Amino acid sequence: MRPAIFPLLPDPGCLLLVLVSWLFNPTRSEITSLDSGNIDDILNNADVALVNFYADWCRFSQMLHPIFEEASNVIKEEYPDKNQVVFARVDCDQHSDIAQRYRISKYPTLKLFRNGMMMKREYRGQRSVTAIADYIRQQKSNPIREVQDLEEISSLDRSRRSIVGYFEQKDSDNYRTFERVANILHDDCVFLSAFGAISKAERFSGDNVIYKPPGESAPDMVYLGSLTNFDLIYAWTQDKCVPLVREITFENGEELTEEGLPFLILFHMKDDLESLEKFQQEVARQLISEKGTINFLHADCDKFRHPLLHIQKTPADCPVIAIDSFRHMYVFPDFSDLSVPGKLKQFVLDLHSGKLHREFHHGPDPTDVAPGQPIQDLASSPPESSFQKLAPSEHRYTLLREKDEL
Repeated sequence: MRPAIFPLLPDPGCLLLVLVSWLFNPTRSEITSLDSGNIDDILNNADVALVNFYADWCRFSQMLHPIFEEASNVIKEEYPDKNQVVFARVDCDQHSDIAQRYRISKYPTLKLFRNGMMMKREYRGQRSVTAIADYIRQQKSNPIREVQDLEEISSLDRSRRSIVGYFEQKDSDNYRTFERVANILHDDCVFLSAFGAISKAERFSGDNVIYKPPGESAPDMVYLGSLTNFDLIYAWTQDKCVPLVREITFENGEELTEEGLPFLILFHMKDDLESLEKFQQEVARQLISEKGTINFLHADCDKFRHPLLHIQKTPADCPVIAIDSFRHMYVFPDFSDLSVPGKLKQFVLDLHSGKLHREFHHGPDPTDVAPGQPIQDLASSPPESSFQKLAPSEHRYTLLREKDEL
């Protein structure tokens, strides 16, 4: 009689290990690789796209790859439509033209795009699966609060900038354009909308969009252009939502520093709105032509005590105006001179010409010395920059170049 032959069964422990491995290591998603041939098509058709600009040799890029991939897996479970959310990457060594196009100055840089338009604020949060996934969820949430009663608008927080849209119906080209603008600028303004019978009192001449500036007595401003022209309404809204003089905080300091422009800063106590208003008025009056060459900012004296100490000031000395060139800090001599015609502008022009730097090291320029008065070479050292410390950290990014500022 021939012996019975039984097939060998796998060890139950091995089966369990394979099952657990399959459950907790699902098929990895493919991150879309962008090049000059496909980048416009892919980004233009994506509601939201998060793009990782990286270099293979950069250790921070290498560390981010598996995290970015896993975050993509998580989000694609929640948004399966391939055009809802796209996770993509650009090898900046292979595609330097794309890196230059988007002004990549460090690796890895995570940029957010909406329908092909790059958002001004890049992702600077924690580099973890949870944080990146939460960030995308926030980007997918509706940035516009629908009001059910116009009393809600009457009781708005007037310390913030608000844009309110009154529409006959939600399913309209006017509202879709408004929604696109809100998706881009929701970090800078509060967006609200009202529809149908609720909004009728505000639609005496058709759909309407208004801006409510900060301040209880500040008058509303009405948008007078076409509500279907995205470029026009976006430019108008950006002008209202992004002030000429911005507040610098520890949260946005890295972003502002990376713009690469020197800072003209008013240090003031938080409740000293009068000094802030005077500063804003004089910047608008004297320095509007300098927009793009210097950042106009204001800072809370209490929060930024350390930069004040660098220029030998304390909160008790506020309001104080200073320039931080990212190498040195220079103090405007007297806040009471702020309204002297051309005084503030000359302070900024002296930065650009190098005069502030020279005078700190060698005393007054010869042209500023009275005839017959001896010229003295007063060697001195201006305080070092404080805000440069808020720039992107070398422990988090591979920085491509150093900027040489005055």
